[in-house]
Amino acid sequence: MFTSVKAFEGQQYSTLKRQCLQSGLLFEDPRFPATDDSLFYQGNRIGRVVWKRPRVIPDWKEQEWDTEKPDSYAGIFHFRFWRFGEWVDVVIDDRLPTVDNQLVYCHSNDSNEFWSALVEKAYAKVYGCYEALDGGNTADALVDFTGGVSEPVDLLEGQMATDEVARNQLFERVLKVHNRDGLISCSIRATTIEDMEARLDCGLVKGHAYAVTDVRKVRLGHGLLAFFKSEKLHMIRMRNPWGEKEWSGPWSDSSEEWNKVSKSEREKLGVTVQDDGEFWMTFDDFCQYFTDLILCRLINTSYLSIHKTWEEEVMRGSWVHRQDPLRNRSGGCINHKATFLQNPQYVFDVKKVEDEVLICLQQKEKRATPKEGKGENLAIGFDIHRVELNRKYRMHSAQQKVAGSIYINSRCVFLRKELKEGRYVIIPTTFDPGQQGDFLLRVFTDVPSDCKELTLDEPPQTCWTGMCGYPQLVTQVHVLNAEGLQGQDSNGDPYVIINCEGERVRSPVHKDTRCPSFDIKGLFYRKKPKEGIHIEIYNKNMIVDTFLGQVILFSDPNERQEQHTLHLRDKGSRQDNDLPGTLTVRLITSTMLNNI
Repeated sequence: MFTSVKAFEGQQYSTLKRQCLQSGLLFEDPRFPATDDSLFYQGNRIGRVVWKRPRVIPDWKEQEWDTEKPDSYAGIFHFRFWRFGEWVDVVIDDRLPTVDNQLVYCHSNDSNEFWSALVEKAYAKVYGCYEALDGGNTADALVDFTGGVSEPVDLLEGQMATDEVARNQLFERVLKVHNRDGLISCSIRATTIEDMEARLDCGLVKGHAYAVTDVRKVRLGHGLLAFFKSEKLHMIRMRNPWGEKEWSGPWSDSSEEWNKVSKSEREKLGVTVQDDGEFWMTFDDFCQYFTDLILCRLINTSYLSIHKTWEEEVMRGSWVHRQDPLRNRSGGCINHKATFLQNPQYVFDVKKVEDEVLICLQQKEKRATPKEGKGENLAIGFDIHRVELNRKYRMHSAQQKVAGSIYINSRCVFLRKELKEGRYVIIPTTFDPGQQGDFLLRVFTDVPSDCKELTLDEPPQTCWTGMCGYPQLVTQVHVLNAEGLQGQDSNGDPYVIINCEGERVRSPVHKDTRCPSFDIKGLFYRKKPKEGIHIEIYNKNMIVDTFLGQVILFSDPNERQEQHTLHLRDKGSRQDNDLPGTLTVRLITSTMLNNI
């Protein structure tokens, strides 16, 4: 998980600890001093703060307080966070802020346990000060701690409380994330300041981040009868981080509903009757009360795992404003049609008939400082266009938009989408043109997607151009569909091949049809405009594929767009050798190579 770790602000834990042990002095962090500047943006608002040193941290034996070797303690700790595509190792000293001998911020119920307060200090150091963590984004924090991908789910917008089909689909997604060790958080939206931390009659608290600690299908009934019954209840368990104040409705700790579940099932679920902040609800009730859910997937890229393995592509880019339209990379969202395609563009392939694709766009945060305060995020988002199967230069005219994220001024924007086999271009943008910033684009697919940035606008001129020639035209061939193809043993499994000056583009096979909707495109930079474009249709067979017919097209650049429905012909030069079926094709040709 931490194969490549970067020292935060260049501070190496092992080096600093060794220096402290040699000098006999406890570590005092010069980069995050024990002063009010490390607590607040502008001035102290809680009274006199005393920074005290604890002597305990659980786990990680190397950092734990050893009663037998007190001289090995140097007052220095380190923690790792995932920051903008890399793990960073953050060093801190052990001085913690207290008021009236009590920790000011995060603390454990055990007065002799300090790991949470130390982790919080390291996280505050990353963000510049403790105040920067106030009202922070839960989805971002989950990513920082895990390197995973957070998907926010709006339960109100998805009508999860009333749409049973959507609710059941969501439960399966939540169960899958939980079973694969993902982290899940939920909350009830507070619409006013007065609503924050307001307790409802049912015991739940508004504006409060709950941790989901278990997701189960609970078997109802007792004994053998319960085992053979198919009735299972969708249940979810949550924990209030306060360690108290629980849900008091059905299936709460002491409710009579638990009598419907056998003793062994209750023990397996760990049902306890105490106000420890942890409680169960049915998923139906959960969707009735809660408004927001965050699913943080821990993306598994290990081939040794028994769970689904994702292929990850990570791209780093920037929105940079320039006056030259061909060099500008800050064009704004699709509302700005004149500049939208000037944004960075990334091409990737879906190589399965259909694949679930996860895409996460993260902007680089402006570094917070106590004086300046936390920088404002840009409103960001992205669109996905289905493009020609052989596209390798930047898009200059809009293609088929198949998906798009929301635009929001959060650090990350996420989209999960089922995409058909083909080639796609992601266009990450700011909402308004002219805005600048760095971003990280993460693309997850089931098989390698070969994601890369499109940087060139047209074929480059090389030392071979004079000898081999340079394209005079660019033609986009869009094969729409075929009708009435000749019969095979079954309905047929046709595919199409586009040939132009030695370059071939082949479609996926369409199963069990004689009227396939191919809907594929090829893009060809042509040195010999008078040569025809050959489009051939074949039927996929076990041994030798069957030729079903072809058409030959010539495209005139004077006509911007031409659509043809043509009869299929056999191979040969005769004009009367028609074969069954027609093919509908649309052509676009331009003498300007950066026009399509």
